[in-house]
Amino acid sequence: METRPETSTDIETRLRQRLESLFADAHGEILGTLFYLVGNKEDAHDALQETFLKCWRHREQIAQVANLRAWVFRIALNTGRDCRKAAWNRRRQSLPEPIDMVSTTDSPDAGMIRDEQILTLQHEVMKLREQEREVFLLRQNGELTYEQIAEATSLPLGTVKTRMRTAIRTLRKAVGGLS
Repeated sequence: METRPETSTDIETRLRQRLESLFADAHGEILGTLFYLVGNKEDAHDALQETFLKCWRHREQIAQVANLRAWVFRIALNTGRDCRKAAWNRRRQSLPEPIDMVSTTDSPDAGMIRDEQILTLQHEVMKLREQEREVFLLRQNGELTYEQIAEATSLPLGTVKTRMRTAIRTLRKAVGGLS
């Protein structure tokens, strides 16, 4: 059986499928990371769309990318930084909005306590230095390994681990009473 050579249309289709699959799998993690970077839902959604567009515009690079997930998160980080700078320039900083994460099995009191704890944790994450916050969010929201974070941020592995350790230590100290 003879195989036909791959056409540019075949390559485009394969690239689109890889990106669509990754976006479908990582959509929530990327959006959560962007939310913490930019501070509100609207800007996070805008940054998410911009991230997808940038990935598509640079799809020809995918063949050289060793880790597609880390590549997409690097683009998301850079887009989030750009969005935050633009918001800062417009002087439109706002506090993070609460994320609706109440369990339907909790009592009303337990739900309120959990909401308060989530708000406290979100507030403390936003207070982290940018360097630690980015590493923390990539690990927690993006579920990237330390090696993938190092690749996405172009940092040495030891620096990534140090920043993560610093972020966790700072958060534990700030929210020590939460259970």
